Amino acid sequence: MSHKLLEQYKLYVEMADRVSQRRQTANRFYISLLSGLGGLYLLLKEILNTQPNIIIWAILIIIISLLWWLTINSYRQLNSGKFKVIHEMEQQLPFACYDREWDYLGRGKNGKLYRQLSKVEGYVPLVIIVLSAMLITTSLLL
Repeated sequence: MSHKLLEQYKLYVEMADRVSQRRQTANRFYISLLSGLGGLYLLLKEILNTQPNIIIWAILIIIISLLWWLTINSYRQLNSGKFKVIHEMEQQLPFACYDREWDYLGRGKNGKLYRQLSKVEGYVPLVIIVLSAMLITTSLLL
């Protein structure tokens, strides 16, 4: 085993962890943005003493939620690629810990053993999109 390979492996694992940290930061950004929009809506409703156009607000929320979902999906793809490279590098190391862990987790194919967080977190913006679409539909029917 090469010392250079081990150093490169450690660096690459750290980079994969940083991608996960950036994904968490992006999630906090979108949650804060959507919460802020909700607060702004309530503030405008109170200050103007009238209800702002809920359809425009819901469309804005749908657009932001769609961007959030695309961001989550992009990070999932990036991490997937990084872990494929990590698994390849581990083939040249004395013990392939990430590959072994992935075996224990059923390689992500058994939801009872492991439910991928990026898939679970991807449901949040989709639920917000559906609820916003329902709000638009209800508003149009009234």
